[in-house]
Amino acid sequence: MDLKIENVSKTYANGLKALNNINLTIEKGMFGLLGPNGAGKSSLMRTIATLQEPDSGSITLGNINVLQDKTALRKTLGYLPQDFGFYPKVSALSLLDHFAVLKGISNKAERKQIVDALLQQTNLYEARKRYVSDYSGGMRQRFGIAQALLGSPRLVIVDEPTAGLDPMERNRFHNLLSEIGEQVIVILSTHIVDDVSSLCQKMVVMNKGSIMLSGTPAEALDTVKGKIWRKYVDKHEVAGYRSNFHVISAQATGGRFVIHVYADSSPDGGFEAIDGGLEDVYFSTITKN
Repeated sequence: MDLKIENVSKTYANGLKALNNINLTIEKGMFGLLGPNGAGKSSLMRTIATLQEPDSGSITLGNINVLQDKTALRKTLGYLPQDFGFYPKVSALSLLDHFAVLKGISNKAERKQIVDALLQQTNLYEARKRYVSDYSGGMRQRFGIAQALLGSPRLVIVDEPTAGLDPMERNRFHNLLSEIGEQVIVILSTHIVDDVSSLCQKMVVMNKGSIMLSGTPAEALDTVKGKIWRKYVDKHEVAGYRSNFHVISAQATGGRFVIHVYADSSPDGGFEAIDGGLEDVYFSTITKN
């Protein structure tokens, strides 16, 4: 069962073209949607999740016509938005049970079994009686995944799930998403390159409402092979290099700056060739003219 997005476009009332003729086929597993803030990632996620209508195009999930049968899609969708609310002074156990009722799981014994299993899966069972409002950021995100998995969805969408998490929580969340991705389609929308590099079998880079690059992480790395050049410079020199070369990144390190330039050959004698990483792919893609 694949998710197929064909010729999807969306322009908002203020004239912003959020989605520009998007075409994607997404199979079971982890799929990375990588791009800067404002790239159109959240607009695409909201459109797939039937939270907004596109101006044109079609979306199907297996035999479900998503735009014509929103109810069918919602029955098989798990969605963790970038920001989600929660009731104050309600325990994780009670809140997840409430969401399960809303999802149509009416049998009390079955519901208890499902809720307990999800709390175990997300490593929240020991904290199930605590208020969700008292959870740490990482615990809240794991609770968000627990509610997204209610009803055994075939498609799970997570929007910027690791932003703001500490390294330990981020690692725990990665492991959880990887486990989920073995069974269903998981779309991971993020601007964090390492999340895609660590988790996703396939990916796209999106910017200004368009798909700029598509493929596996290995295929993406091939696009910068032999084309990334590094040089250490003083801060006041960075602007000059930006004027003369395609500088894709400049990072302060040890009192100086290390710049990466995308070029077919050495920009000048002071540069060294390096193996480009996925971050270089990302920066070179979104900084193209």
